[in-house]
Amino acid sequence: MNEPLSSTIAAIATPPGPGGIGVIRISGPEAPAILNRLFSPQHPVPKLQSHRLYLGRIRRPDSGQVLDEVLAVHMAAPHTYTREEVVEIHCHGNFLLLQEVLVLAQEAGARLAGPGEFTKRAFLNGRIDLSQAEAVLDLLTARSPEGLGLAVRQLEGGLSARIAQISEALLRLRAVLEVAIDFPEEEPEILDPPRLLATLTTEIIPALKGLISAADHGKIARDGIAAAIIGRPNVGKSSLLNALLREERAIVTPLAGTTRDTIEEAIAIHGLALRLIDTAGIRDAHDPVEDLGVQRAKQTLSRAEVALLLVDASAPLTAEDLALLQMAANKPLLVVANKCDLCRPAEIETLRARLAGQRVIPISARKGEGLAELEEAIFTLIAGGLGSGWDPGLTVAPNARHRAALTLAREACQRLKTGLQSLPLAPELLAIETQTALDHLGDIVGHTTPDEMLDRIFGEFCIGK
Repeated sequence: MNEPLSSTIAAIATPPGPGGIGVIRISGPEAPAILNRLFSPQHPVPKLQSHRLYLGRIRRPDSGQVLDEVLAVHMAAPHTYTREEVVEIHCHGNFLLLQEVLVLAQEAGARLAGPGEFTKRAFLNGRIDLSQAEAVLDLLTARSPEGLGLAVRQLEGGLSARIAQISEALLRLRAVLEVAIDFPEEEPEILDPPRLLATLTTEIIPALKGLISAADHGKIARDGIAAAIIGRPNVGKSSLLNALLREERAIVTPLAGTTRDTIEEAIAIHGLALRLIDTAGIRDAHDPVEDLGVQRAKQTLSRAEVALLLVDASAPLTAEDLALLQMAANKPLLVVANKCDLCRPAEIETLRARLAGQRVIPISARKGEGLAELEEAIFTLIAGGLGSGWDPGLTVAPNARHRAALTLAREACQRLKTGLQSLPLAPELLAIETQTALDHLGDIVGHTTPDEMLDRIFGEFCIGK
């Protein structure tokens, strides 16, 4: 990842496996020359025009053997993804064929790109900042429409603009402090602590708090919420998973203990990405394989953010049901009373009375009854736990790295606030805290980010992006 920008890199930019099109991407100063060595336009031209697709063939330079009929494009710097010379070769989507073309590109002078190296070059060449580069990864891995929308808005610079606003306010404050340091005899008049405090408390600190809060919402939009479906064997956990997915994903039989492992699938409820995890029925198992499934189910519950406890509405609660209720007591919890089509309404009310304090949602996974109410209850349970509520129109969503930097910046601002409220004032120390906050904000957009952190961030990307 620390290779010089003067080198030319190449990679397959499309996923492995058969497809209609596979793309080889080449970026760097030698990209046009490499394309000229490998590509023969169907209608010869003196020079390929920038940003125009040409039909032709890829040939082996040594033998002239045709490998594929392709579309090729040369994109001249700086109007490219990396701000370098870029070419793309659009082949048929056979991975073996793509590998052969990639080898030819390497033999012609390119080296294999590292993970995320194209996007890293876009960052290093100033086309995007670091938060926008991370948005590219979010765009590739989004699990819900909201997560996709957040990634697009961050890629367009939404978060960068907010960071720039806060940084600009801190820079104005630092300028005042530096003047006070240079002219100590006029320090009281220059500093004007009430005015600086007003800037901190009404402009800077609230903006930081807002972004930190948005990070919690963004995590849910990007990663989703893990919801463990737990219950005794044969209460219908797999049936519930299938019903919510609207497809037969898990095997369902009348035999207790059919599910021996966890099954995870994703759905979206009102824009919230939910990762449903079907678990093995939790009981004292004598079969060693089933016992492994039970242990894994308990581990899944411990890691999940939400628990859906499934009980059999057509039968009395058992000691195992109550033990599971206690096991999940420290998590947001819904009790789902399955098989309500096999019991009378009075039995549901008896169940609710027995579980006073718990919300009970009656459903029939087999008949699909009560699923809409259950989805609404899940949404309310999750969104209600977000403090200020779920905001489907969220415009920015700092990730975990951003959140840590924002928290450190806020702490520096709090120390700055304390310093401005103290007498005598120490403008040198106040200037240090102001610069500390600016440095942490600079980490977010890549102004002050160390190379090791950059390598870690771009190392999460796939090769070819």
